[in-house]
Amino acid sequence: MQKKIGANNIRICLGVITEAHGVHGLVKVKPFTEIPEDIAAYGPVENDTGNRQFVMRVIAARKGKVIVKVKGIISRDAAQDLKGLLLYVKRNALPKSNQVIVYHADLIGLSIVDINGKLLGKVSALYNFGAGDIIEFCESNGPLQMLPFTKQFFPTINLIDHYMVLEQQKTI
Repeated sequence: MQKKIGANNIRICLGVITEAHGVHGLVKVKPFTEIPEDIAAYGPVENDTGNRQFVMRVIAARKGKVIVKVKGIISRDAAQDLKGLLLYVKRNALPKSNQVIVYHADLIGLSIVDINGKLLGKVSALYNFGAGDIIEFCESNGPLQMLPFTKQFFPTINLIDHYMVLEQQKTI
């Protein structure tokens, strides 16, 4: 998921609050980070509009979720009010790396071309239903397509020129 702020500042969605946990204001978060506990490692997170910040501290990790204390949230009712809240950070808050890192947010809106450079459509969404990432794109003159987001299908991603190459066109 991505949210653009200004010309070059993209926000990255790190997770979503799924429910309250206990009676003292803790929440369960489904993290989208490689290491679940990193949900709170990059400083305060923001809501989807960016008008509210939350300082979080991870208490525990259980069954693919993390239990988090959100500063200022002290009751179960207040925690439950946060259910469904997407948690964003500015991309520049994430650690720098010598490796090329491609976030899902980088892919939304990229053109998809075949191996001959013919435009096939644009990336509209990415999903993960549990068996791996799925890329959804709108064909130029047709319906939505969904394909596995793998090297086999998409061997080339060019973020500078804003395209990715679809080598095999097989639908799921």
